[in-house]
Amino acid sequence: MKKTAVVIGGGLGGLFTGAILSREGMKVTVIEKNAAIGGGLQSFTRFGEVFDTGMHVIGGMQKGGNIRRICEYLGIFDKIHIMDVDPGMTDSLYFAEDRRHYRIAQGRDRFIASLAESFPGQEAALSAYTDAIFRIVDELDLFYLRPASGYMRVHSEDFLMPADGFIAKYIHNDHLRSVLAYMNPLYGGRPGMTPAYIHALISVLYINGPSRFAGGSSLFADTLRDLIVGNGGEVIAGDGVEHVHSADRLVTGVTTRKGRTFTGDFYICAIHPCAFFSLLDDPSILPKAYRTRLDEIPVSYSAFTLNLKLKPRTFRYMNHSSYYMGRYADIWNFGRSGSGWPLGFLYMTPPEIGQGEYSTKMIITAPMAWDMVRQWEDTSYGHRGSGYMEWKCRCAEKLLDMMEEMYPGFRDCVEAVNTASPLTIRDFYGIKEGAMCGYSKDCNNMALSQVPVVTKVKNLLLTGQNCGIHGFCGVPLTAINTCEAILGNNYVLDSISRFENGREHV
Repeated sequence: MKKTAVVIGGGLGGLFTGAILSREGMKVTVIEKNAAIGGGLQSFTRFGEVFDTGMHVIGGMQKGGNIRRICEYLGIFDKIHIMDVDPGMTDSLYFAEDRRHYRIAQGRDRFIASLAESFPGQEAALSAYTDAIFRIVDELDLFYLRPASGYMRVHSEDFLMPADGFIAKYIHNDHLRSVLAYMNPLYGGRPGMTPAYIHALISVLYINGPSRFAGGSSLFADTLRDLIVGNGGEVIAGDGVEHVHSADRLVTGVTTRKGRTFTGDFYICAIHPCAFFSLLDDPSILPKAYRTRLDEIPVSYSAFTLNLKLKPRTFRYMNHSSYYMGRYADIWNFGRSGSGWPLGFLYMTPPEIGQGEYSTKMIITAPMAWDMVRQWEDTSYGHRGSGYMEWKCRCAEKLLDMMEEMYPGFRDCVEAVNTASPLTIRDFYGIKEGAMCGYSKDCNNMALSQVPVVTKVKNLLLTGQNCGIHGFCGVPLTAINTCEAILGNNYVLDSISRFENGREHV
C-alpha cells in the first residue's frame, strides 16, 4: 500500500514537498486555507491585470540551474512559462544621494566588468570578491544538488561572517560596498547579523542569470498542483486545517474548518511553525522549550507594495529589475522603522506571455518594518479603519514621488493604484509580522536561527522558508531535505542526478 502524507499549507514549500513525494510514489494531500494555492506564488487580478504577490524574480532556472534540474526531474519544466532577464543588464540601480545610476550585468566576467566601469581601479578587488562569493556557495552541497557525504562540513571563515563585514573584507570603496549590498532587501539583510553565505547565495543566483514568470507566478503553482493530482493526490484550497490531533506522541489526523478529517503516515507543516502550534490539540507533544525557541526567533522585515496599472503604450517594458536607493549609508537599514521610510525599493514591469514593447503594469516593493503597522495589528482585512487607508495613501504618494524623480511625468503613466502592507502579507500568508524572508538568520547565533526539518514527533516534519533559506531557490532545496527525511538520505538527490537535459539516465 502507498505511504501517505498530509501537507498543511499549499505555498511554495508545501507544493514542492508534495510534488516530490508524489513523484516518488506517495499519496499526498495538500491543504491550503486560502482560496488560491501558492503562498508567495499567488497572483491576483486588479483592474484587469494579473499581479504576482511574491515571486517576482527567480533564480536557478538557467540551463543546468538547480531549480531547473528539479523541475526537469519532476517532469514539469516544459509546462512552465518563464522569461530570462536581459543578460546585458540583470539589474539597474539609482542612488538619489548623488543621482547616480549603476548597471549590473549577469555572468561572472560581465558582472565584474559592469561594476568596474562605474568604479575604475576596483577590478582586482571586484574579482577577489566575486571569487569569494562563489567559493562560499561551493560549500553548500545542496545548492548544487550534490549528495551529502555524511560527514559534518567545516565551513570557511568567510561563510559565517556578517555579510556587511564580508563585503568590507574585500572591498574598500564605501560606495562600491553599498552597491554590492543592493540586493539585501531580497533576503532581509541586517548589519552585523546576516551571514555571508546568505548574501553569497542570492548574489550567485543573480550573477548566473535570473528569470521571471510570464503570465503570473500562479501558473507555476497550478503546474505543481496538477502534478500532485496527476499522481493520485489531492490539493484542497479554501479549507484550512483547524485542529491537529495526536496520541502516543504521534500526529493521528487533522480536521479542517469545514469538518473534513484527513489522516496519513506523515504530516508536514508547511506554514509558519508558530501558526502550526496553535492548531495542536495537545501542544505538549512538542517540548515547551522547542515551541518557545521557535516563537522567540526574530523574523525578517516585511514590505509595502504598490501595484500599478499603466496606461497603454506609456511605459516601456523593462526586462530587468530596478532599484531606487536613497543614501549609500542606509543600504543595511531597510528593517528600520521611522519617518525616513522608504529608504529604497525594488520596481519592475512583470512580463506577459508574448510580452511586447510596452508594459501594462508595474510592481513596486519597499521594505517596511512591522512597527510601522503595529497600531493596526489587532485588526482584520477590510476592517482597519479610515486612518489606515489614509496612511496607505500617504505611503503610495511617497513612492510615486520617488518614481517621478527618476522618470519625470511618471504619474501620467499610471491609470490605477492598488496597495498592500505588512498586514496584508500577514493575513493572507499566515506569516508572523508579515516577514518576507521567514526567520531572520543571525551569524552570531546560528543555533537559534537554524530550524531542522525533523521534530521530536516521529511522523511530523517541517518545510518552507523558516527551516532553511527562503525564496524560490531556498524553499525547494529545503523541500528536498524534508522529503529525504521520509524517503532516505540522498534518495531525492540521487534521483535528480540521473536527469540530464530533461532526460533520465539509468
